[in-house]
Amino acid sequence: MVKIRLRRMGAKKAPFYRVVVADSRSPRDGRCIEEIGTYNPLTNPAVVSIDVEKAQNWIKNGAQPTDTVRGLLKKAGVL
Repeated sequence: MVKIRLRRMGAKKAPFYRVVVADSRSPRDGRCIEEIGTYNPLTNPAVVSIDVEKAQNWIKNGAQPTDTVRGLLKKAGVL
């Protein structure tokens, strides 16, 4: 099963996330199939940047977003 989820990047206590498409069996920061966006929660307001076409294409092909990513996709106007 393919999931759309967050990959944690950045320094300790300064998280920065990439929105990635990955196999559900791979580890959180492990190998991914494709990167489709970024999420920076430290800025006020949080910055969400997602490639809408790629996200819609992956969802159409059966990729399931996690709960957190589902909220980000709604903010970006994908869902």
